[in-house]
Amino acid sequence: MDTASLSTAARPHIDVEKPLVSIRHVSKQFANGTLAVRDVDLDLGSGQFISLLGPSGCGKSTLLRMIAGLGSPSSGTIDWPRTSHDAAGRPERDLGFVFQDPTLMPWATALGNVMMPLTLKGVRRREAEARAAEMLALVGLKGFEKSYPRELSGGMKMRVSIARGLVLRPKILLMDEPFAALDEITRHRLNDDLLELWWKERFTAVFVTHSVFESVYLSKRIVVMAARPGRVMADLDVDAPYPRDELFRTSADYAHLCRVVSGKLKEAIGS
Repeated sequence: MDTASLSTAARPHIDVEKPLVSIRHVSKQFANGTLAVRDVDLDLGSGQFISLLGPSGCGKSTLLRMIAGLGSPSSGTIDWPRTSHDAAGRPERDLGFVFQDPTLMPWATALGNVMMPLTLKGVRRREAEARAAEMLALVGLKGFEKSYPRELSGGMKMRVSIARGLVLRPKILLMDEPFAALDEITRHRLNDDLLELWWKERFTAVFVTHSVFESVYLSKRIVVMAARPGRVMADLDVDAPYPRDELFRTSADYAHLCRVVSGKLKEAIGS
């Protein structure tokens, strides 16, 4: 596996804190015999923006769902070294999840959809409404609290989904290709808004994508995965400063980084 810093002035990546998530020798084989993920080792650090980059079918989403506890590894371990535990001693995963589709409840308003995790946690209605409204404002949907999903554009629905994922203020937000179905203009705008939100809230972001350009623009770190069975082929630090904007997206540095990551992805696909 390659570990490198994508920079004209490379510097070592140093993370002395315990990771939020520690993945050790994780493999996943489904009942039909398909080996989706093989022997993955990763540490997910606090405050990082990490992209899982690879072709369709390389196990990115499978790995993300296992991190979320929505599936179990066939072998290996996924630990949360810095997590808290409930009264029974069970670890409480402090995370939010944004799926490929917004998965909004059609009978609930934008406010009602964002309130749902708070309601399930037993938060009082008045407090839940206030916190959900605050989160909708953070994702740029102030004034749309009473709108139903059918009244919102695709990009606006995804903003509601992100707000719902963040309303409990998790330490880690897992995102499974949330912008893949959107047009390029909307996708660029949501990339910008997501980075601004991440910069303000300082959660750890794990973002699944098959776009080299999106991964370089968003990420502090890119994990390149090979096709099935999914394996980590490269772990790259993107040494470009934040905040990032249109000037970065059109810069020679960005083009250079995209070429390097594209080369690593080509190597992974051919492995």
